Amino acid sequence: MTDTAPFWQTKTLQEMTRSEWEQICDGCGKCCLHKFIADDTVAEVTTTDRIDEGESLEFTNIVCRYLNDKTCSCTVYPKRRQLVPDCVELTPENLDAIFYMPSSCSYRRLQEGRGLPSWHPLLNKGKKSKMHQAGMSVRGKVLQDDEVDLEYFEDYIAIWPLKDVD
Repeated sequence: MTDTAPFWQTKTLQEMTRSEWEQICDGCGKCCLHKFIADDTVAEVTTTDRIDEGESLEFTNIVCRYLNDKTCSCTVYPKRRQLVPDCVELTPENLDAIFYMPSSCSYRRLQEGRGLPSWHPLLNKGKKSKMHQAGMSVRGKVLQDDEVDLEYFEDYIAIWPLKDVD
């Protein structure tokens, strides 16, 4: 009898099929949080692809209006890039460049050799209940971006997304 290890333990992220890649997403919704880089020297909000020395990444408790905050899933997933041009499609090719993924992100964890967390749906019969119980999702913690004045986004800084538990 052979005991076959699960695909996430035998393949790199680059070797995974599209279906396997999608299963690695834990469905926490943290990638849908609005984020910004705190830098007192910048007068105007701009998009960037890096954090410079002296800057810090700040997460808010504001999410994209298309995120269902009960299921922590996108309600327009197939069309998300057309409806929200800034929405990033995470791929094996761009994962290293997406510096703002929270440390609990399963893609990031695997890329860093840390494995899947014990609350991950793949380790819990496809269910998200352990993730929600561990406080690792956005469920019950967020406001949608069409419900707040984004001019005051700094009033919505959240520390909890930085939490990473196994």
